[in-house]
Amino acid sequence: MALRAAAASAPHPFIVFLGDNVYPEGMPDSAAPKRRAAERVLTQQLRVLQASGARGFFVPGNHDWDHMQPGGWDAIRRQERFITAAGGGAALLPAGGCPGPAVVDVGAVVRLVALDSQWWLQDGPKPEGPTSSCPAATASAVIDSMGAALRTAGRRVAVVVAHHPLASGGAHGGHFEWQDHVFPLRHIKPWLWIPLPLIGSAYPMARAEGISSQDIPSPAYQRMLVALDSAFASAPAPPLIYAAGHEHTLQVIAGTSTRYVLVSGAGTFGHIDHVIALDSTRFARSASGFMRVEFLRDGRARLGVIIVDRAGSAAEEFGLWLN
Repeated sequence: MALRAAAASAPHPFIVFLGDNVYPEGMPDSAAPKRRAAERVLTQQLRVLQASGARGFFVPGNHDWDHMQPGGWDAIRRQERFITAAGGGAALLPAGGCPGPAVVDVGAVVRLVALDSQWWLQDGPKPEGPTSSCPAATASAVIDSMGAALRTAGRRVAVVVAHHPLASGGAHGGHFEWQDHVFPLRHIKPWLWIPLPLIGSAYPMARAEGISSQDIPSPAYQRMLVALDSAFASAPAPPLIYAAGHEHTLQVIAGTSTRYVLVSGAGTFGHIDHVIALDSTRFARSASGFMRVEFLRDGRARLGVIIVDRAGSAAEEFGLWLN
Protein backbone atom coordinates (compact mmCIF):
# COMPACT_ATOMS: atom_id res chain seq x y z
CA MET A 1 0.00 0.00 0.00
CA ALA A 2 2.69 2.48 0.99
CA LEU A 3 4.89 1.72 -2.01
CA ARG A 4 1.96 2.09 -4.40
CA ALA A 5 1.06 5.46 -2.90
CA ALA A 6 4.67 6.69 -3.03
CA ALA A 7 5.08 5.63 -6.65
CA ALA A 8 1.76 7.13 -7.70
CA SER A 9 2.81 10.54 -6.37
CA ALA A 10 6.26 10.53 -7.99
CA PRO A 11 6.75 12.37 -11.32
CA HIS A 12 8.58 9.53 -13.12
CA PRO A 13 8.43 6.45 -10.87
CA PHE A 14 10.64 3.42 -11.39
CA ILE A 15 10.61 0.46 -8.97
CA VAL A 16 13.21 -2.27 -8.57
CA PHE A 17 12.24 -5.34 -6.55
CA LEU A 18 15.52 -6.59 -5.09
CA GLY A 19 15.00 -10.35 -5.06
CA ASP A 20 13.30 -13.07 -3.03
CA ASN A 21 10.24 -11.98 -4.95
CA VAL A 22 8.54 -15.31 -4.23
CA TYR A 23 9.59 -16.36 -0.73
CA PRO A 24 10.73 -18.88 0.39
CA GLU A 25 10.99 -21.37 -2.51
CA GLY A 26 10.45 -19.41 -5.69
CA MET A 27 7.85 -20.15 -8.36
CA PRO A 28 6.80 -23.83 -8.28
CA ASP A 29 5.71 -25.89 -11.24
CA SER A 30 2.17 -25.17 -12.47
CA ALA A 31 0.89 -28.43 -10.98
CA ALA A 32 2.46 -27.92 -7.54
CA PRO A 33 0.15 -27.32 -4.53
CA LYS A 34 2.00 -24.09 -3.64
CA ARG A 35 1.74 -22.60 -7.12
CA ARG A 36 -1.40 -20.53 -6.48
CA ALA A 37 0.04 -19.00 -3.32
CA ALA A 38 3.25 -18.10 -5.19
CA GLU A 39 1.24 -16.49 -7.98
CA ARG A 40 -0.71 -14.37 -5.46
CA VAL A 41 2.49 -13.08 -3.89
CA LEU A 42 4.02 -12.08 -7.20
CA THR A 43 0.75 -10.64 -8.49
CA GLN A 44 0.56 -8.27 -5.53
CA GLN A 45 3.96 -6.84 -6.49
CA LEU A 46 3.02 -6.57 -10.16
CA ARG A 47 -0.16 -4.70 -9.20
CA VAL A 48 1.93 -2.00 -7.52
CA LEU A 49 3.50 -1.26 -10.91
CA GLN A 50 0.18 -1.42 -12.74
CA ALA A 51 -1.77 0.69 -10.24
CA SER A 52 0.88 3.39 -9.85
CA GLY A 53 1.91 3.60 -13.50
CA ALA A 54 5.52 2.95 -12.52
CA ARG A 55 8.07 1.25 -14.73
CA GLY A 56 10.08 -1.44 -13.04
CA PHE A 57 11.69 -4.82 -12.94
CA PHE A 58 12.60 -7.66 -10.59
CA VAL A 59 16.05 -9.04 -9.87
CA PRO A 60 16.40 -12.68 -8.76
CA GLY A 61 17.21 -13.66 -5.18
CA ASN A 62 18.50 -16.90 -3.71
CA HIS A 63 14.98 -17.97 -2.68
CA ASP A 64 13.75 -17.37 -6.22
CA TRP A 65 16.27 -20.03 -7.28
CA ASP A 66 14.14 -22.61 -5.41
CA HIS A 67 15.95 -21.74 -2.16
CA MET A 68 19.31 -22.68 -3.73
CA GLN A 69 18.12 -26.17 -4.68
CA PRO A 70 19.22 -28.00 -7.87
CA GLY A 71 15.94 -27.05 -9.56
CA GLY A 72 16.66 -23.36 -9.12
CA TRP A 73 17.31 -22.60 -12.77
CA ASP A 74 13.89 -24.00 -13.71
CA ALA A 75 12.25 -22.00 -10.91
CA ILE A 76 13.78 -18.71 -11.98
CA ARG A 77 12.66 -19.25 -15.57
CA ARG A 78 9.12 -20.04 -14.39
CA GLN A 79 9.06 -16.76 -12.49
CA GLU A 80 10.33 -14.90 -15.53
CA ARG A 81 7.58 -16.37 -17.72
CA PHE A 82 4.90 -15.44 -15.18
CA ILE A 83 6.10 -11.83 -14.95
CA THR A 84 6.30 -11.49 -18.73
CA ALA A 85 2.84 -12.99 -19.24
CA ALA A 86 1.34 -10.48 -16.78
CA GLY A 87 2.09 -7.71 -19.26
CA GLY A 88 2.61 -4.08 -18.43
CA GLY A 89 6.27 -4.09 -19.41
CA ALA A 90 7.61 -5.62 -16.18
CA ALA A 91 10.52 -8.04 -16.52
CA LEU A 92 12.85 -10.25 -14.55
CA LEU A 93 16.40 -9.01 -15.12
CA PRO A 94 18.82 -10.49 -15.91
CA ALA A 95 16.74 -12.94 -17.92
CA GLY A 96 17.03 -16.69 -18.30
CA GLY A 97 19.06 -17.29 -15.16
CA CYS A 98 21.96 -15.43 -16.77
CA PRO A 99 24.31 -13.50 -14.48
CA GLY A 100 24.02 -10.23 -16.38
CA PRO A 101 24.75 -7.42 -16.47
CA ALA A 102 21.44 -6.19 -17.86
CA VAL A 103 21.35 -2.45 -18.54
CA VAL A 104 18.32 -0.17 -18.24
CA ASP A 105 18.70 3.56 -18.81
CA VAL A 106 16.24 5.71 -16.88
CA GLY A 107 15.62 9.27 -17.94
CA ALA A 108 18.60 11.30 -19.05
CA VAL A 109 20.73 10.78 -15.95
CA VAL A 110 20.62 7.26 -14.52
CA ARG A 111 21.95 3.94 -15.76
CA LEU A 112 20.70 0.88 -13.85
CA VAL A 113 22.88 -2.21 -14.10
CA ALA A 114 21.17 -5.41 -12.91
CA LEU A 115 22.99 -8.54 -11.76
CA ASP A 116 21.81 -12.00 -10.76
CA SER A 117 24.14 -12.45 -7.81
CA GLN A 118 22.75 -15.91 -7.00
CA TRP A 119 24.26 -17.17 -10.27
CA TRP A 120 27.66 -16.83 -8.61
CA LEU A 121 26.60 -18.87 -5.57
CA GLN A 122 24.26 -21.44 -7.06
CA ASP A 123 25.17 -25.13 -6.93
CA GLY A 124 23.61 -27.33 -9.58
CA PRO A 125 22.49 -26.48 -13.12
CA LYS A 126 22.83 -22.90 -14.29
CA PRO A 127 23.67 -21.23 -17.61
CA GLU A 128 27.44 -21.04 -17.82
CA GLY A 129 30.30 -21.87 -20.14
CA PRO A 130 30.49 -22.14 -23.93
CA THR A 131 27.16 -23.96 -24.28
CA SER A 132 25.21 -21.15 -22.61
CA SER A 133 23.14 -18.65 -24.59
CA CYS A 134 23.89 -15.91 -22.05
CA PRO A 135 25.78 -12.87 -23.41
CA ALA A 136 28.24 -13.36 -20.52
CA ALA A 137 28.43 -16.87 -19.11
CA THR A 138 31.70 -16.96 -17.17
CA ALA A 139 32.87 -14.93 -14.20
CA SER A 140 35.52 -13.13 -16.25
CA ALA A 141 33.04 -12.33 -19.02
CA VAL A 142 30.57 -10.91 -16.50
CA ILE A 143 33.25 -8.67 -15.04
CA ASP A 144 34.34 -7.47 -18.49
CA SER A 145 30.73 -6.72 -19.43
CA MET A 146 30.11 -4.97 -16.14
CA GLY A 147 33.14 -2.76 -16.64
CA ALA A 148 31.97 -1.92 -20.16
CA ALA A 149 28.45 -1.06 -18.96
CA LEU A 150 29.87 1.35 -16.40
CA ARG A 151 32.50 2.85 -18.71
CA THR A 152 30.13 3.56 -21.58
CA ALA A 153 27.24 4.85 -19.53
CA GLY A 154 27.46 8.38 -20.90
CA ARG A 155 25.43 9.30 -17.85
CA ARG A 156 26.16 11.02 -14.59
CA VAL A 157 24.80 8.33 -12.26
CA ALA A 158 25.35 4.56 -12.27
CA VAL A 159 23.30 2.34 -9.95
CA VAL A 160 24.02 -1.39 -9.62
CA VAL A 161 21.14 -3.55 -8.36
CA ALA A 162 21.39 -7.16 -7.19
CA HIS A 163 20.13 -9.34 -4.36
CA HIS A 164 23.28 -9.93 -2.28
CA PRO A 165 24.84 -6.88 -0.55
CA LEU A 166 28.50 -5.92 -0.57
CA ALA A 167 28.45 -5.32 3.20
CA SER A 168 25.96 -5.82 6.02
CA GLY A 169 25.53 -5.56 9.75
CA GLY A 170 22.99 -8.38 9.69
CA ALA A 171 23.14 -12.15 10.00
CA HIS A 172 24.40 -12.62 6.43
CA GLY A 173 27.31 -10.39 7.40
CA GLY A 174 28.12 -12.69 10.35
CA HIS A 175 26.44 -10.55 13.03
CA PHE A 176 24.07 -12.28 15.45
CA GLU A 177 22.22 -11.34 18.63
CA TRP A 178 22.11 -13.32 21.89
CA GLN A 179 18.77 -14.89 20.97
CA ASP A 180 20.42 -16.60 18.00
CA HIS A 181 22.78 -18.35 20.42
CA VAL A 182 20.11 -19.40 22.91
CA PHE A 183 17.18 -20.12 20.55
CA PRO A 184 18.82 -21.32 17.30
CA LEU A 185 15.78 -23.34 16.17
CA ARG A 186 13.98 -20.08 15.35
CA HIS A 187 15.97 -20.08 12.11
CA ILE A 188 14.08 -23.25 11.15
CA LYS A 189 10.67 -22.17 12.46
CA PRO A 190 10.13 -18.68 13.96
CA TRP A 191 7.92 -20.10 16.73
CA LEU A 192 10.49 -22.66 17.97
CA TRP A 193 11.56 -20.79 21.12
CA ILE A 194 13.36 -23.80 22.62
CA PRO A 195 16.43 -22.76 24.65
CA LEU A 196 19.66 -24.53 23.68
CA PRO A 197 22.40 -22.58 25.50
CA LEU A 198 26.00 -23.36 24.57
CA ILE A 199 24.97 -25.96 21.98
CA GLY A 200 22.94 -23.30 20.24
CA SER A 201 26.02 -21.15 19.70
CA ALA A 202 27.36 -23.66 17.17
CA TYR A 203 24.95 -22.42 14.51
CA PRO A 204 25.71 -18.67 14.57
CA MET A 205 29.43 -19.37 15.03
CA ALA A 206 29.45 -21.60 11.95
CA ARG A 207 27.54 -18.92 10.00
CA ALA A 208 30.02 -16.27 11.07
CA GLU A 209 32.86 -18.48 9.83
CA GLY A 210 31.24 -18.76 6.39
CA ILE A 211 29.70 -22.24 6.37
CA SER A 212 26.88 -20.97 4.13
CA SER A 213 27.57 -19.56 0.67
CA GLN A 214 24.75 -17.08 1.34
CA ASP A 215 26.83 -15.31 4.00
CA ILE A 216 29.49 -12.67 3.33
CA PRO A 217 32.28 -14.51 5.23
CA SER A 218 32.01 -17.61 2.99
CA PRO A 219 34.71 -18.29 0.37
CA ALA A 220 32.19 -18.32 -2.50
CA TYR A 221 30.70 -14.97 -1.46
CA GLN A 222 34.16 -13.47 -1.02
CA ARG A 223 35.16 -14.54 -4.54
CA MET A 224 32.07 -12.80 -5.89
CA LEU A 225 32.89 -9.61 -3.97
CA VAL A 226 36.48 -9.56 -5.22
CA ALA A 227 35.25 -9.96 -8.80
CA LEU A 228 32.67 -7.19 -8.46
CA ASP A 229 35.19 -4.87 -6.84
CA SER A 230 37.50 -5.35 -9.82
CA ALA A 231 34.68 -4.45 -12.22
CA PHE A 232 33.79 -1.32 -10.28
CA ALA A 233 37.45 -0.32 -10.10
CA SER A 234 37.71 -0.44 -13.90
CA ALA A 235 35.03 2.24 -14.30
CA PRO A 236 35.98 5.92 -14.70
CA ALA A 237 34.15 6.58 -11.43
CA PRO A 238 32.69 4.16 -8.89
CA PRO A 239 28.94 3.53 -9.06
CA LEU A 240 27.00 5.90 -6.87
CA ILE A 241 24.85 3.10 -5.42
CA TYR A 242 24.95 -0.65 -5.05
CA ALA A 243 21.45 -1.60 -3.90
CA ALA A 244 20.55 -5.07 -2.59
CA GLY A 245 18.13 -6.98 -0.41
CA HIS A 246 18.89 -10.39 1.19
CA GLU A 247 18.92 -9.06 4.77
CA HIS A 248 15.48 -8.34 6.25
CA THR A 249 16.66 -4.94 7.41
CA LEU A 250 17.17 -1.38 6.20
CA GLN A 251 20.81 -0.24 6.04
CA VAL A 252 22.73 2.67 4.50
CA ILE A 253 26.46 1.97 4.42
CA ALA A 254 29.36 4.04 3.07
CA GLY A 255 30.94 1.84 0.43
CA THR A 256 34.49 1.25 -0.71
CA SER A 257 34.22 0.19 -4.37
CA THR A 258 30.86 2.01 -4.63
CA ARG A 259 29.92 5.28 -2.97
CA TYR A 260 27.01 3.77 -1.03
CA VAL A 261 25.69 0.31 -0.27
CA LEU A 262 21.92 0.26 0.28
CA VAL A 263 20.37 -2.81 1.89
CA SER A 264 16.60 -2.75 1.48
CA GLY A 265 15.19 -6.19 2.21
CA ALA A 266 12.34 -5.38 4.59
CA GLY A 267 9.50 -5.19 2.09
CA THR A 268 7.33 -7.81 3.79
CA PHE A 269 5.69 -6.29 6.86
CA GLY A 270 6.96 -7.79 10.11
CA HIS A 271 9.59 -9.98 8.42
CA ILE A 272 12.60 -8.26 9.94
CA ASP A 273 15.87 -9.37 11.51
CA HIS A 274 18.49 -8.06 13.92
CA VAL A 275 21.07 -5.58 12.62
CA ILE A 276 24.06 -3.76 14.08
CA ALA A 277 25.86 -0.62 12.95
CA LEU A 278 29.22 -1.17 11.27
CA ASP A 279 31.92 1.50 11.39
CA SER A 280 30.79 2.56 7.90
CA THR A 281 27.05 2.48 8.66
CA ARG A 282 25.11 5.70 8.23
CA PHE A 283 21.73 4.19 9.13
CA ALA A 284 20.49 0.76 10.28
CA ARG A 285 17.04 -0.30 11.42
CA SER A 286 15.17 -3.53 12.03
CA ALA A 287 11.94 -2.19 10.57
CA SER A 288 9.62 -2.78 7.65
CA GLY A 289 9.86 -0.38 4.75
CA PHE A 290 11.66 0.52 1.56
CA MET A 291 14.05 3.09 0.12
CA ARG A 292 13.44 5.90 -2.34
CA VAL A 293 16.10 7.70 -4.34
CA GLU A 294 15.14 10.92 -6.13
CA PHE A 295 17.40 11.80 -9.07
CA LEU A 296 17.54 15.38 -10.28
CA ARG A 297 18.43 16.42 -13.80
CA ASP A 298 21.72 17.91 -12.63
CA GLY A 299 22.86 14.49 -11.38
CA ARG A 300 22.23 15.01 -7.69
CA ALA A 301 20.47 12.25 -5.79
CA ARG A 302 18.61 12.23 -2.49
CA LEU A 303 17.94 9.07 -0.50
CA GLY A 304 14.95 8.60 1.76
CA VAL A 305 14.47 5.56 4.00
CA ILE A 306 10.75 4.96 4.43
CA ILE A 307 9.36 3.11 7.47
CA VAL A 308 5.88 1.58 7.11
CA ASP A 309 3.51 0.71 9.94
CA ARG A 310 0.84 -1.99 10.10
CA ALA A 311 -1.82 0.36 8.73
CA GLY A 312 0.25 1.03 5.62
CA SER A 313 1.20 4.56 6.66
CA ALA A 314 4.69 5.62 5.61
CA ALA A 315 7.13 8.12 7.07
CA GLU A 316 10.68 9.05 6.11
CA GLU A 317 12.96 7.95 8.94
CA PHE A 318 16.28 9.00 7.39
CA GLY A 319 17.33 11.26 4.53
CA LEU A 320 20.66 11.91 2.86
CA TRP A 321 22.03 13.69 -0.21
CA LEU A 322 24.21 11.07 -1.84
CA ASN A 323 26.49 13.33 -3.89
